[in-house]
Amino acid sequence: MSTFYFKKIFEVAIIKYAYLPKPIIKELYLVNEAIRFPKVMVILDDGTNLGVLDIKKAQQEADNRNLDLVCIAPNAQPPVCKILNYSKFKYEKKKKDKVAQKNQKIVELKEIQLSPVIMEHDFNTKLSQALKFLEQGNKVKVTIRLFRRYMSLKDQAIDIVNDFALKCGEIGTTEGKKPILEGNTIQLIVSPQKKKPAKKETVEKQEENIEENN
Repeated sequence: MSTFYFKKIFEVAIIKYAYLPKPIIKELYLVNEAIRFPKVMVILDDGTNLGVLDIKKAQQEADNRNLDLVCIAPNAQPPVCKILNYSKFKYEKKKKDKVAQKNQKIVELKEIQLSPVIMEHDFNTKLSQALKFLEQGNKVKVTIRLFRRYMSLKDQAIDIVNDFALKCGEIGTTEGKKPILEGNTIQLIVSPQKKKPAKKETVEKQEENIEENN
């Protein structure tokens, strides 16, 4: 095939690509001409309330300041719009969302498997693992699977789970009063205890401490 033929194919491909539908980028907020409400409450970026304005007047107020009209509360009566720099607004919001996501604590459910005939050393090792998970803010699911040869040890297995949960009691609390039996599995969820805020000393107690130190 000639070079001319390949060149024509390449040109056709470029033309077809140019007419492909472009992806639609949806904005989080209605901005400028996308706002269709007849009247809106207008607030400046510094908090100044301009009152309820016709949409054309509101847009004019934004244009006069070389800023954008952004509808921040479309379901309000009337809808609330703010005059601001939309690019800067999106950047700051994205930055705040990123910080909030970074600070968000993700609680995981860690499983600790025991045995109805577990030895004391293994029990204490599993307990140390569970306490570590709880200190990290995670939940712990304590389970014992009763295989065929252990089905007669159900009561003993329940006692082991209860004892395990009891030893987690300093930093953990059980979800439910007793272990749950599902099929051949005994399980109990232990959650980290919520840290109580430190009690503030009363003025009298503080004064006593000062007098003692003096």
